[in-house]
Amino acid sequence: DVGHGSHTLATAGGSQVNGAAAFGYGNGTARGGSPRARVAAYRVCFNPPVNDVECFDADILAAFEAAIADGVHVITASVGGEQRDFFEDTVAIGSLHATKAGITVVCSATNNGPDFGTVSNLAPWVITVAASTTDRAFPGYLVFNRTRVEGQSLSEASLRTKSFYPLIIATDAVAPGRKVEDAQVCMLDSLDAAKVTGKIVVCCVRGGVRRMEKGEAVRRAGGVGMVLVNDEEGGSNVIADAHVLPALHINYTDGLALLAYIKSTP
Repeated sequence: DVGHGSHTLATAGGSQVNGAAAFGYGNGTARGGSPRARVAAYRVCFNPPVNDVECFDADILAAFEAAIADGVHVITASVGGEQRDFFEDTVAIGSLHATKAGITVVCSATNNGPDFGTVSNLAPWVITVAASTTDRAFPGYLVFNRTRVEGQSLSEASLRTKSFYPLIIATDAVAPGRKVEDAQVCMLDSLDAAKVTGKIVVCCVRGGVRRMEKGEAVRRAGGVGMVLVNDEEGGSNVIADAHVLPALHINYTDGLALLAYIKSTP
């Protein structure tokens, strides 16, 4: 239902697609790791969750056993969580059965990091592979007080006029009846249109809603653009998203400079 199965299957064996792009960016050819392979998919995760669990151990083990019985040559398992003892880790147990049957098992290192100790699927009988890398960036720029800051964005639109736009911190534009905490993370309908209209809104990137939904909250309130700023935990990890309005994501250090500038002058 959420597309994870199609995503992982295409990563493993997707055919070559010419002219692939994301909202006009990154034009090129896309393909899976082994596009001429015959592929089979085994569903182990379900949505909506049951008791907050999407992927049950029994289903993961059953998928490994089914793949072994089907005689596959390679299993790619893009599933996992926090590292556990191998005797309690279903991916480790299932992959051991497959390895003993002569099957190569490739697992994702999961999506956490880049902090220490965030890799999982560490059983020595599997090949553990990081999510992905790319040799291109999708920069967007914010100019304020003679300072030019680079962030990341996949917004189709930008504010390219020579005009300047007022900046406002989301916590200074709390809608009547809403909490400051809601406005800080730019939840839908948390911003006061009377204060936001025609301005670029600065939102905290973490918490409440997804990053692109924050942009929708700004757009609904009449804002012309959005800047997502990292907290200290987010650091320099910035992400390019296809925002619904001109927007970009900047790192923690640049965010501090931006917030200090906004607070220094009316």
